[in-house]
Amino acid sequence: MIRKKRSIVQAALCLTAAASLVISGGIVQAKGNTASTKAKNVILFVGDGMGAAQRDAIRLNTVGLNGKLQMDDMPYSAFLRTHSTVAVTDSAAAGTAIASGVKTYNGAVGVDANKKPVKTLLEVAKGLGKSTGLVTTSQITDATPAVFGSHVEDRSQQSKIAKQYLDNSKVDVLLGGGEDFWYPAGNPGKFEDHPAEDPTEESKGTEGNLVDHAKKLGYQYVTSKEELQKAKNGKILGLFANEEMFQQKPEGEGDVYNPVVPLKDMTQKALDTLSTNKKGFFLMVEEEGTDEMAHENNAKLTIKAGQELDKAVGVAKEFAKKHPDTLVLVLADHETGGFALEGVDDKDESGDGISKEDGPFSIYGSKEQFYVDWTTSGHTGVDIPLTAMGSGAELFTGVHENTYVHDAILKAWGLMK
Repeated sequence: MIRKKRSIVQAALCLTAAASLVISGGIVQAKGNTASTKAKNVILFVGDGMGAAQRDAIRLNTVGLNGKLQMDDMPYSAFLRTHSTVAVTDSAAAGTAIASGVKTYNGAVGVDANKKPVKTLLEVAKGLGKSTGLVTTSQITDATPAVFGSHVEDRSQQSKIAKQYLDNSKVDVLLGGGEDFWYPAGNPGKFEDHPAEDPTEESKGTEGNLVDHAKKLGYQYVTSKEELQKAKNGKILGLFANEEMFQQKPEGEGDVYNPVVPLKDMTQKALDTLSTNKKGFFLMVEEEGTDEMAHENNAKLTIKAGQELDKAVGVAKEFAKKHPDTLVLVLADHETGGFALEGVDDKDESGDGISKEDGPFSIYGSKEQFYVDWTTSGHTGVDIPLTAMGSGAELFTGVHENTYVHDAILKAWGLMK
């Protein structure tokens, strides 16, 4: 049976006609795009797995039909193609393309298709004398943050990634989960092994006691919201959970999304700390829940995670208004779930599993509702939206390969023409 799919409000994010556009080989490309001023600071948000339909659902539930999310209320927008060396990417390959400007194989972190290290935006920033930071609600050593500060052949090598953060890329601010990879087996650190909420979690580091190593290198180690707030400017390592900063549970089994430190608070602390460097900074902020909850086909918590991301974007926008030499970008690495919006009268009657709708969800400010339908519990190969504001934001228009983000940021820094 052919399933009827009709979105109630879904429309592609508008491409901003801020630059002269030409059509070449079926691709809309920006012509003559050069940054008007050099960006001193770059804040890059990644809503993992967050495609256009997810952004629409977050918008409808948060600000209504005609409202704008913080992440959408930006003057420039574009679309990114996400394929790796195969049609459907994972976060590691997509992140490497964004961070280093090269397409690679799924699972690769900061290496090309021949497993050779490739220089990242964070490493370029460090070379320019800028401060650097990585913030996520996932493990701080998970694929998306890892591609900016490490080079390993397989994303599973999370302890090696952690050690490279400290010894090689020397990231100034590291905030997220994943303490298990910083302590060797049998040494549970701050967070106990086999906690009740997930008995499978336990310390499993392969590179010795990396928390002690970080302290010797001058990092302040914090494990709670209160400790983070009290941390002084300088190098900060914050690990707030064994693994991700939330638990992924099947829908209906404790539907909550409450990282012990909200993403907006981690973002604010990172900005406060990194902005003390007069040469500027590079900061990557990831919301992992938009991906993990979509893998669970849990629309309620996918939307909730997206709302938390939007609050963090609001924090960055306030900073950028006071510091106009700042570039703020919001994008995704790929789409997860084959997420679709359906009207109450249009939802199909299919039953269980990935074909089952979620909802209804309210449309803010009205009596209308919508449903969410899924086509997969994995990733898809669709293009994803990007929005931009600030210094160099005019570079981000058109439809591009995801590698373009790397090149455009280098242009915003005045390192490429």
